[in-house]
Amino acid sequence: MSELQKNMVDYFVICINEFAKRYDIGPDDAIVYLDKYNGLQFLEEFYDVQHMLSFDETVDNLTVICQKHGGGLS
Repeated sequence: MSELQKNMVDYFVICINEFAKRYDIGPDDAIVYLDKYNGLQFLEEFYDVQHMLSFDETVDNLTVICQKHGGGLS
């Protein structure tokens, strides 16, 4: 695994946990939700930009992306 891949995995784990905390759901539920409503795809596609933001901003962005794809958390 490359250094970039390791960094991305670590970043994804933190983002998933922060998302779960904000919405008071378990990390497993957060993964399922983010996968279903394109949040994980968004994190992967825009990692280069998102990892420069705060985790609060990233969770805000994940919320918007998921809502645009049918997600219902708010």
